Amino acid sequence: MDATQLLELQWQVLGSAGLVSLLFGIVLHRSHFCTMGAVSDAVIMGNFERLRQWALALAVAMLIFGVLCFAGLISPLQSIYATDTAYWLSACVGGLLFGWGMVWSSGCGSKSLVRFGAGNLKSLVVLLVMGCAALITLKGALALPRVNVFEAVNAPVPGGLFAGQWLASSFNITLEQGSMVAALLAAMLLGIWAFKDRSFRTSHNVTTACLVGALVGAMWWVSGVLGHGLEHPETLEEFFVATSSRKMEALSLTAPMALGLDALMYLSDGTKRFTIGMVSVLGICVGAFLSAKQQGTFKLEGFSNVSDLVRHLVGASLMGVGAVMAMGCSIGQGLSGLSTLNVVSLAATLSILAGAYLALMNDLRSA
Repeated sequence: MDATQLLELQWQVLGSAGLVSLLFGIVLHRSHFCTMGAVSDAVIMGNFERLRQWALALAVAMLIFGVLCFAGLISPLQSIYATDTAYWLSACVGGLLFGWGMVWSSGCGSKSLVRFGAGNLKSLVVLLVMGCAALITLKGALALPRVNVFEAVNAPVPGGLFAGQWLASSFNITLEQGSMVAALLAAMLLGIWAFKDRSFRTSHNVTTACLVGALVGAMWWVSGVLGHGLEHPETLEEFFVATSSRKMEALSLTAPMALGLDALMYLSDGTKRFTIGMVSVLGICVGAFLSAKQQGTFKLEGFSNVSDLVRHLVGASLMGVGAVMAMGCSIGQGLSGLSTLNVVSLAATLSILAGAYLALMNDLRSA
């Protein structure tokens, strides 16, 4: 592959990522699919319908990832979630912060992007503050305690981070086979829990969950198959096009928001490059905007009072810091990360849910 072919491939990957994320934004806007909303419904109203949507979407994403692994097209060991050690403290503390923050911000990063696309200016403030907080945690003053304190508490996981690795080792099968079996088992359990409630079995719920899960899986294909090259024209090494980590990535929003702000501010220095994550942020906004305009629901909204502004500012800051520490948000770890069936994503996602639960209970006690 020469430099011209590499450039063409890069634009193909970015264009495909843009299309997937645009569809993702449309689906989220039309369906009201939301992690924070799912937890809120369950805690406050005892309604698990949207949480079951989330579980079924995860099951679909797991199955697609497992099939791609089984076909030999991708490997979990080439994903952004493949690390030498597990940063347990950072993942758990970051997850708690993000979970609390998304309650106070009235939604996670994806929901804020959808709301902004539909005209909610409160969400614009949330996104900007979240992106700045994430950038400070990635590269600024908060990067020092993140690396030297929280990431210093780490430990290798015997047998690897991924369930497919454990099955492959335990039953003397290949990683591809182990990843497929793990995906089937996990998806089956999630599917059983989702469908056991008769009221969940509606076309809206099933279609929403399947579309969300399929789009997460589609982004794995874009990054891991379409964007995969065996020999870079400059380094002669295996590579993945248009990813910030140089590894295979799927949908993740907080760090790309931070890096996108960084790129906008310093684009003229010639070192910045567009990535799948940055395009995803833009695509979700555009998809929500198109959906809202088509529905006739686009409407500019702002903060109602100062206390509402302060609550959202604090929540956005917690989300930005927490997502970087946890190496992903409710989409980046909750759907994309968990679809690979790795234990760090599980710890981070459970911490996000716990943080949201604690914030909701705090609000109930304060009411």
